[in-house]
Order: sequence, then C-alpha cells, then structure tokens
Amino acid sequence: MKNKLAKLKYLPNHFKILDEGDHVICAISKKMIKLEDLNYWNVELQEPYYSYKEAFIKNENLINKK
Repeated sequence: MKNKLAKLKYLPNHFKILDEGDHVICAISKKMIKLEDLNYWNVELQEPYYSYKEAFIKNENLINKK
C-alpha cells in the first residue's frame, strides 16, 4: 500500500488505523510521515506532527491564543 494516506484515530499512547494507508501528513509542516515513524500527535486536536519541533510550535501557538 504505497503512497496511500491513512486515516487514524489518535489515542493517548497509540493510534488506531481507521482507513489503511502508509503515511499521514504533518499538521504544521505538511511533511509526509510514514506510520512506522509517527511518534508525535495531539489527541485533543487529532493532529499528527513530523517531530517534536512541530509539536512544540503547535503547543506554543495554542498557548499564545489564550
């Protein structure tokens, strides 16, 4: 299943595959993230992040909006 976007449900310590695929797209950088490399996401917003840097940026943006 190459180059198919997966649909996931992000849970606190893992994710559940809702629609089979091999990657997701980072909510911040729009980079492709292979499922085997996916380590960062936001459960409340249901968003994946490419790395801790993008997760940090998102968190900072949320804090600054308050």
